[in-house]
Amino acid sequence: METYANALLYAIPFFVVLLVIEIGYGYLIKNQKHNVLDSVSSISSGFTNIIKDTLGLGLILVSYPFLVEHLSLVHIEQTWLVWLAAFIAIDFAGYLNHLLSHKVNFFWNQHVIHHSSEEFNLACALRQPISNLLGFFALFLVPAALLGVPNKVIAILAPVHLFAQFWYHTQHIGKLGWLEYVLVTPSQHRVHHAINPEYIDKNLGQILCVWDRWFGTFQEELEDVRPQYGVLKPVRTWNPILINFQHLWRMVQDAWRTKNIADKFKIWVMPTGWRPRDVKDLYPIEIIEDVYNFERYKTQTSVWLNSYIIFQLIATLLMLWFMFFNYSTIGVDGLLIFGAFVFIGIYGYTSLMDRNPIAVLVESVRSIVGLAYIYLMGDWFGLDQYLTSGSLLVALYFMITLFLTIYFTYFERSSISKDLVL
Repeated sequence: METYANALLYAIPFFVVLLVIEIGYGYLIKNQKHNVLDSVSSISSGFTNIIKDTLGLGLILVSYPFLVEHLSLVHIEQTWLVWLAAFIAIDFAGYLNHLLSHKVNFFWNQHVIHHSSEEFNLACALRQPISNLLGFFALFLVPAALLGVPNKVIAILAPVHLFAQFWYHTQHIGKLGWLEYVLVTPSQHRVHHAINPEYIDKNLGQILCVWDRWFGTFQEELEDVRPQYGVLKPVRTWNPILINFQHLWRMVQDAWRTKNIADKFKIWVMPTGWRPRDVKDLYPIEIIEDVYNFERYKTQTSVWLNSYIIFQLIATLLMLWFMFFNYSTIGVDGLLIFGAFVFIGIYGYTSLMDRNPIAVLVESVRSIVGLAYIYLMGDWFGLDQYLTSGSLLVALYFMITLFLTIYFTYFERSSISKDLVL
């Protein structure tokens, strides 16, 4: 986990630079593909994912080291051919896992967050799950284990493979000629994220597009079919934590409500979106019928609220960066507490983006507990040794966020509502 945290120290600034470039380019050509609330929601989703992963939250059903130890038929050296074979094995495993997520109800829950944005941009790439709490990806790497591909090779390539999927989440790059026959490109991935009937469940590859072409899941981006983004059952929230478990909660409700005993079990393994017949009519769920004319999610906002949300995003980024920088010093217990502060903060300000009054309760608890922690410990997880009076700055941050959350919930929102009436 510490190795992954160290990798994020360098990866996060790289992602931020690319995001700034995309936003700046969109501004210059007057074709902006970002809006503040959606992009903040996307980036915040990425924050929750890396908190979960760096803290090792979840249950690993089977690990690759276990498989390679017990299944390897040969032991091979770390030559360039091994690295190439490992990369291909990871990419094929990613394709199979991606296919499973799109085709089976239960597994769709861990992937819906990635498709939930109604925009398509580099921020959208950061919509990664926290609901994938059961680790079974290694099962798709059995071929690599049989060949005896060393665990170290897989451990190094896996994050590289993941980070390499970032760049093609953009609308500013067109088709790329012969590369379209080898790699997953922005054009192909726009198809994958689209909800047009022609595009649903297509282009499931992650780096190489050959798997889609071989297994019949490839679809070229058509000039006369403009991709429309999101999910057919719109999430209607900016809160990434709620989005992560929305589909699962619906399945739990359906399994409870249906009177058919077989359906209570069948719902989990049926194709994505399947519901028992007796609850489908009694408890309808909004489904987009016209992908070109549906109402996209939006909430009341203002320049000041947008500025505050961006401030919260930057503050959260700095907190996370400090957590990764000071990972080993903070220690396991400290990391869990630190991660909880960040996690709850994200829940709070994304609830504020939804204009949900629960934001005040969430931020009140976080700020009061945060101030109490600083008072009792005399520091903020060792920040003062790097920055003089750093803990006082964090205390000031908690006071500011509490005050502004109350203001935007009860005062600014009221004034906006009056302006709309007038």
